[in-house]
Amino acid sequence: MTILTLKSKLNLLINETPKIGFFCPTLGVHFNFEPITNPLLHVSSVKSVAKIAKQHHLLTIVDNTFLTPYLQKPLTLGADIVVHSATKYLGGHSDVIAGLVVTNSETLGKQIYFIQNALGGVLSPESANLIRRGIQTLSVRMDRQQQNAFEIINFLEKRPEVTKIYYPGIKGTKDYLIASDELNGFGGVLSFELGENVDAIAFVNHLRLIRLAVSLGAVESLAELPYEMSHAELPPAERLKAGISPQLIRLAVGIEDSQDLIADLQQAIEVAVKPSGLNQSNERNA
Repeated sequence: MTILTLKSKLNLLINETPKIGFFCPTLGVHFNFEPITNPLLHVSSVKSVAKIAKQHHLLTIVDNTFLTPYLQKPLTLGADIVVHSATKYLGGHSDVIAGLVVTNSETLGKQIYFIQNALGGVLSPESANLIRRGIQTLSVRMDRQQQNAFEIINFLEKRPEVTKIYYPGIKGTKDYLIASDELNGFGGVLSFELGENVDAIAFVNHLRLIRLAVSLGAVESLAELPYEMSHAELPPAERLKAGISPQLIRLAVGIEDSQDLIADLQQAIEVAVKPSGLNQSNERNA
């Protein structure tokens, strides 16, 4: 099977364009993807991708930053290597920069160590200790973040200014079916679309408790506009094609009191709603 045919087959399993056909002199051709995509939170089946990769003697590398080992263990689902941005959930406090590479293969482990030794990618003792500290509270933090996420979704579903919500834990979707089969939870990140009657930039600028920043996984809640921030380097047409509109908000939920977070979202929405007369004027000028 050619790589192009294999890419088509994988596209049936992965909800957003996968990064495939990577080549590393040490590891060779391999598949590299996230089980939950950013920022639309679509879910891909690690088991299905790994099965296809093994049929063609290719490695599967999973970036499990969004889920952590607490919510998914890709190695048990057939992945060969798992990577984490430990800066995010594993560290959990926005005070360390670190990454982890994990495998259950002794052969791959030796190859990875060779790369690490050659490049000098070794954590300082202080950074390693901060990651150790963060992992001790990982389950407590993630349980609270998921609980907060569900309560925020319940609030957003009742707001007429919100037109769509993206989250793997919403029942009745393909993402929910895959997540229910392969995950132990749905994570602490959600995204939602604001209606055209809401000024999205004004919304994020008027958040008080929730901070405006492109990151995730820490104890504090962070919001961002992917169209203007994390994905701004893409041409506008590509952003829209990928489902990233100017009205899309990504919210990385923290461990604050859920009612405080909801109150912050509510006041920001109310401030950002455009006057009805302005909407009518814009429609006439369109």
